[in-house]
Amino acid sequence: MNLTQRPRRLRTDGVRPLVRETELSASDLIAPVFVDATTDERVPIETMPGHERVPVGEAVERVEEVLETGVEAVMLFGVPESKDERGSRAWAEDGVVQEATRRISGETDAYVITDVCLCEYTDHGHCGVLEDDAAENPRLTVRNDETLDLLGKIAASHAAAGADMVAPSGMIDGMVGAIREALDAQGDTDVPVMSYAAKYESAFYGPFRDAADGAPAFGDRRHYQMDPANAREASREVDLDVEQGADVLMVKPALPYLDIVKEIRESYDHPVAAYNVSGEYAMLHAAAEKGWLDLEAVAYESLLSIKRAGADLILTYFAEDLADELYSNN
Repeated sequence: MNLTQRPRRLRTDGVRPLVRETELSASDLIAPVFVDATTDERVPIETMPGHERVPVGEAVERVEEVLETGVEAVMLFGVPESKDERGSRAWAEDGVVQEATRRISGETDAYVITDVCLCEYTDHGHCGVLEDDAAENPRLTVRNDETLDLLGKIAASHAAAGADMVAPSGMIDGMVGAIREALDAQGDTDVPVMSYAAKYESAFYGPFRDAADGAPAFGDRRHYQMDPANAREASREVDLDVEQGADVLMVKPALPYLDIVKEIRESYDHPVAAYNVSGEYAMLHAAAEKGWLDLEAVAYESLLSIKRAGADLILTYFAEDLADELYSNN
């Protein structure tokens, strides 16, 4: 044999890192943080090993723990002290996310992103104002246009508390435009919107719904989250969010939808984010606990695949562990 093409020449230890096409760094990662107004102590999240709900009084300390690993950005999720039909605690000036944001922004250098949704705040667990017969005979489950006003109020209250970026996650038609209008109306024209532009109705969300106490009390979210069978529809959703002023485009979940991440990366010049969701995190932990997988290795490979597909930012529950490891290896 006379092989002139030998790709293995570039796989030796000296040259391998020089020709690596994709790099993962701590600055690519966003760490989720759960703040709980109903507790005075940290509460472990059983379905998400290594993660906890923290009381408002420990929000700063929790974020400082994140920053020590090299991760610079956090996403805040809130568990309110009370819930009602419209989720009114979501936009309260003294709400759980608003208070945590004020403290974190005032006492740390973290870049603070806030989740803008209603599911954690409504007593029915859906992401907006319900149709009258939503429980018995739903057509769209959530009233779209009536919900838009509430999402604008939530985003505006987060920005007023000091949020650096807001992230609407409900897949409500027109949510980016409503939020942009609300932010601009109060002078927060420089606060960017990271839209969950292509969010699928996924079975991988289970552990998060335990963590944020946001599972629907009845039914599901098929009427507003995307059908996992659809890819072309994602482009339509993203087009609409771009037209309405989205600054960053999110795909959720990440691993089962890498084709969508890649398509958005190739079609748009906006930064692309991907959410490595709770179920993706939990299943790797479960396999590692069985001794079937090396947790650190598969976590790194998973995030590397998301970055390789085209994500600029990765929201992941592995953020701290991997960032710490990335830092120690440099």
